[in-house]
Amino acid sequence: MPRFTVLIPARLASTRLPNKPLAALGDAPMVVRVAQRAMRSQAARTVVACDSDKIMQACAAHGVQAILTRDDHASGSDRLAEACALLGLDGDDLVVNVQGDEPLIAPPLIDAVAALLDQHPEASMSTAGHAIDSVEDLRNPNVVKVVCDARGRALYFSRAPIPWWRDGFAEGINALPQPAPLRHVGIYGYRAGFLRSFPMLAQAPIEQTEALEQLRAMWHGHQIAVHVTEHAPGPGVDTAQDLERVRQLF
Repeated sequence: MPRFTVLIPARLASTRLPNKPLAALGDAPMVVRVAQRAMRSQAARTVVACDSDKIMQACAAHGVQAILTRDDHASGSDRLAEACALLGLDGDDLVVNVQGDEPLIAPPLIDAVAALLDQHPEASMSTAGHAIDSVEDLRNPNVVKVVCDARGRALYFSRAPIPWWRDGFAEGINALPQPAPLRHVGIYGYRAGFLRSFPMLAQAPIEQTEALEQLRAMWHGHQIAVHVTEHAPGPGVDTAQDLERVRQLF
């Protein structure tokens, strides 16, 4: 297993769910729950990259390492780039970005994303996907899809139903093609040197159209390796309704 660091970006201000990182899940805040799951992976260390002293204090109270980053970053990638600099990570050091609102993330999935990037030296990033099992998810633009090549590298990410089943979708999207399309899972592995340079890349037209940041990397010629897992990840938390559903599990 390669040596890698898990970075968890955590921003106190959230449009849909204010103070989301500090939302209680049982006897610990959400960001701590995410870190605790990540710490069960084979990562050499797990670090929360946050923008608030309140998050720093919550992490410290539960024995979770955290670093304070600027509060004006435009994206999680910008925050992680600063975190890499603060931690002295660079070059070929491996980083796995676990989202701060995924308290049910599977530790083996974290390991798999790190291992995949290590196995693909030609790739700047790695990520994950799993087979879509419902027509509703295929139609849903909030469910991002990914299409891969023969070596498991991403060809494209889209909110549209891809690949398009020419004959089967003639009367509308009423059934799944076979093999099943892949849903993208929002976990990323990076080489730290690439991660530090990523915010300096110009935004891509396809990135702006799809509102998918990973398309910027592909637009500029970087390869993304995709680990296909048989298990769908546990639900993340975007809304108050999501939070209540996940709370029932704690």
